[in-house]
Amino acid sequence: MKFEELIKDVGGFGKFQIFILLHVAIYRISITVQFVLHNFLVVVPHHSCAVQDGFVNLTEEELLLISIPREADGTLSSCKMYREPQWHLLENSTWNPAKDSTWGPPNNSVWGTVSASFWGTPNASSWGPLNASTRGTLNASTLGPHSTSTWGPPNNSTLQSCQHGWTYDHSQFTSTIATQWDLVCERKWLNQASATFFFIGVTVGSILIGYLSDRYGRRTMLLVTSVFALLSGMAAAASVNYLMFAVFRSLLGLWISGFPMITTALALEWMDVKHRTFAGSLMSMYPSIGLMLLAPVAYLIRDWRWLLFAITSPYIFAIIIIWWLPESPRWLLTKGKVKEAHALLVRCSSVNGRPHLSSNINTEVLSKVAKEENTGANYSFIDLFRNPVLRKVSIGTAVLWFGASFSYYGISFNIRGFELDMYMTQFLYGVIEIPFKLGMYFFMTKWGRRHSLAWALLLTGFCIGINIVIPVSFGVLRTTIAVIGKGFSGAAFTALLLFTVELYPTVLRHNGCGFSSCLGRIGTSMSPLILLLDEVWKPLPQVIYCSVAIVSGLVTFCLHETLNMRLPETVEDTERTR
Repeated sequence: MKFEELIKDVGGFGKFQIFILLHVAIYRISITVQFVLHNFLVVVPHHSCAVQDGFVNLTEEELLLISIPREADGTLSSCKMYREPQWHLLENSTWNPAKDSTWGPPNNSVWGTVSASFWGTPNASSWGPLNASTRGTLNASTLGPHSTSTWGPPNNSTLQSCQHGWTYDHSQFTSTIATQWDLVCERKWLNQASATFFFIGVTVGSILIGYLSDRYGRRTMLLVTSVFALLSGMAAAASVNYLMFAVFRSLLGLWISGFPMITTALALEWMDVKHRTFAGSLMSMYPSIGLMLLAPVAYLIRDWRWLLFAITSPYIFAIIIIWWLPESPRWLLTKGKVKEAHALLVRCSSVNGRPHLSSNINTEVLSKVAKEENTGANYSFIDLFRNPVLRKVSIGTAVLWFGASFSYYGISFNIRGFELDMYMTQFLYGVIEIPFKLGMYFFMTKWGRRHSLAWALLLTGFCIGINIVIPVSFGVLRTTIAVIGKGFSGAAFTALLLFTVELYPTVLRHNGCGFSSCLGRIGTSMSPLILLLDEVWKPLPQVIYCSVAIVSGLVTFCLHETLNMRLPETVEDTERTR
């Protein structure tokens, strides 16, 4: 007797399985939110060098005019200031009292050039001729001669980096890590690096947690990782410096890395073949819900510490209810724990309204199942590459995870380059995934996992490629295509998670999924850094995202189909699929 037959007898999809699917929703929603939370933690608002006012009767606008240069669009420079006050700019502007005794507020055309684009209209009461003491200050010989030439772009020799810190526009965000630790200008790379540090932790955890889950059980590791994820997240929110934040965010990434694979394997190992596609598609909706929920939460909480605290706190509830979550009976049999597996199967039969079947499920039957499947052997990551078919599966799924993650988060991290504001874009990125994932369910049922996944990745790359050639001025069109591309990339993950679980045998499922997920997290960690390449060539990041998605889609055709096949239990089961 095969295990699939036992699951079918006790109810392959009933109240027992529905409870499991509802429970794992907490983990699937939270991990996606943590992955894209980077968008709101590292926002860099408008900023300019802070200046020290040591002059008498200079308005704020005048002080900025002589202290900070302008960009080509008229806004204040974000990273440069003058080495010496540029008094000649006052002489050449309508603000100079010496040139006009009737001097007053500047006209609109001059004000638009000088500072309206950023600072707004000044208070008229502050305008008027400077007093004698101010004139003495302006003409001090120590400041050098005044230039009377028309103002133009400053010479680099007259500029220097900010000496007294920065001032930030807090109208949209009370605080981000960029404003908290001045991660701007020469230090701006640390913003994107914070996401990379987080995903380095996720990458390490993908291998570590996968191995520990196969060794100590799905439920046990889910409890352990939930506790440490809660502690790491709270510590990151309370960080006193950037190093502490980076360390604890990395640890948080490490502990939550196992959530997708543990919950997917645990849920699907309780399902019969008939309902496995539906269950996998349903679980793929949870991340989309998380993306949608993040938008209003981030809109209401504009301080990065409280935002991180709010996103991490649901782990408290998860830890409490995990005691009612059952262990995987498949895993129990691989470890020879026949009595525990028997108790869970009887419990499942009772909850699903089939108590009369429990008499047919006894330890003798389960012992025979375990013996027939030869599930008592110990396996390691090396076994993923010992046999031809399993080796092809391991390499193929690794490429797929890298490509799907790289392109998915390449789109997800780009929420500020379109027509809508970042909150609406974030919300639409989540909403669009729902119909695409529902469509993927029907495509997987009819066409199978392989073709559905391949075309989802190819169309993702196609959408990214189209946006490369569409001018920025077509904002609505670019936003629409980006959202559609996000839908295809989300649909690809629906098929990828299910496909990966079905390709690996039970004895190596978490090792294989952990290895594949590790490559996916490498792709995710590289994704935000690729955005920095726009300084080399503006479309370069999108060209790379497009190419990787298309190559991954083509690789999918090299793997075998798993539609309507029972989950393989042993390596031999996988090798027979050649």
